[in-house]
Amino acid sequence: MSNQQKQMAKTRILVTGATGYIGGRLVPKLLAAGYIVKALSRSLPKLLSRPWSSHPNFEPASGDVLNLEDIENAVKNCDIVYYLVHSMVSGQSDFETADRRSAENIVTATKNKGVKRIIYLGGLGLDNPSLSKHLRSRREVAQILEQGSVPVTVFNAAMIIGSGSASFEILRYLVDRLPVMVTPKWVSTPVQPIAVANVLEYLIACLHVEETVGRSFDIGVPEILTYLDLMRIYANAANLPERKIIPVPILTPRLSSYWIHLVTPLPAYIARPLAEGLKNPVICSNDEITRLIPQRLLNCAEAISLALERTLEHHVETHWTDSGILPVEWPQPGDPDWSGGTLFEDFRQITVEAPIQNVWEAVAQIGGKKGWYYGNWLWKLRGLVDKLTGGVGLRRGRRDPKNLMLGDAVDFWRVSVVKPPEHLTLFSEMRLPGKALLEFHLQVQENGTTLLKQHARFFPKGILGPLYWYATSPFHIFIFPGMIRGIARSSMLKNQSQSKPMNPDGNETNCSC
Repeated sequence: MSNQQKQMAKTRILVTGATGYIGGRLVPKLLAAGYIVKALSRSLPKLLSRPWSSHPNFEPASGDVLNLEDIENAVKNCDIVYYLVHSMVSGQSDFETADRRSAENIVTATKNKGVKRIIYLGGLGLDNPSLSKHLRSRREVAQILEQGSVPVTVFNAAMIIGSGSASFEILRYLVDRLPVMVTPKWVSTPVQPIAVANVLEYLIACLHVEETVGRSFDIGVPEILTYLDLMRIYANAANLPERKIIPVPILTPRLSSYWIHLVTPLPAYIARPLAEGLKNPVICSNDEITRLIPQRLLNCAEAISLALERTLEHHVETHWTDSGILPVEWPQPGDPDWSGGTLFEDFRQITVEAPIQNVWEAVAQIGGKKGWYYGNWLWKLRGLVDKLTGGVGLRRGRRDPKNLMLGDAVDFWRVSVVKPPEHLTLFSEMRLPGKALLEFHLQVQENGTTLLKQHARFFPKGILGPLYWYATSPFHIFIFPGMIRGIARSSMLKNQSQSKPMNPDGNETNCSC
């Protein structure tokens, strides 16, 4: 073992935001390089569901960067801290205040604790009065960290291009869906994007380059482009006809954010600050990092083509939706929010003549391009209504079409329980006057068939809660029975393709729908 390998084996690294877009890709690379990695997340179950959580050098830590005590406990015995938290992505209503407080907690918690360096991924953008809230907050966090006693390495990046990144998803959906676009003047704003693979290389390689300690670097591709250039590059990579793009001066950042919200999967709370930042030039003021950490930088065409390829192959390692927090526990009698225990339910069960694994595969593929097995146009209509009211809508889709992890987004739901092949719980993230769950339970029967239970529950809030349930109940009469029968049918078709047909007419048995 070389001296460098010995040093790596002794180095303990804390990664905050470990289940986010960058953190979820950085942790496994650090583990593969031989480091001891402590990963911090607000949800320990979500952290432990990641495929790299079983690595012998992995240490899970539950905590919130907004809680000073959590951070103080997490940084104990750590040599390096990666700060990869951004409250805007986490849905904080006042993300600037949350970002400021989180950075101050990091500074306080690392003081005199033996931490040798903090590594922060911030944003490009020159300090000026017109800088957007999003970019201003990124700069402020860097300044707060640099005022602390621990040396900081700052990497400032503009648009990060990678499968599943928020910036790439905006670009993809706009160009895919709109052959003609009326756009604001920001399409001519200069930008220097960077591929996510190059970002990760900088984040890791700087650990062995002493010249990066206590310094700030701008990172990006060598070429300076505009957002109009990126749209054309994407259209070419996706083999789409040339898009007609018509810039007009009257579209404000607010109107742009509404357009992004409606056309792309991004919710309004992310679309708005991102759209406001599109008016600011984000270019590198120096390229010194390319000398200190030489690597092959993917140009924009290569980065977009690679991101598109990974997306089409369903090989999306992390996704911008990963930053969502897990739902709170379902209200129970005695909780402050129980309010008398009003609960609306729709329960269905069916015996499926197929092994439990086949049924589970059908259940686990729900949503996204697969759809909801029945009345997909009704689901799309509900998603559109949610979008128009500022919700997430259906377009978030899924990170992977077949496999689910705890915390994954599934259209306007989020996975809160996943225990293959027996239990799946989805928690609604729609704008609702209450809380909604959709659960599936699978049980093996003595004759080899599978009992599938489908349970929709709605806990209303205020007077609008019951009104909402009663207004949508007529649709439940069709949607919920159709969905469980569709899952059963898909399971049996798969079973028939694997062996002799068990139920040639395709009819389900023992259905209490």
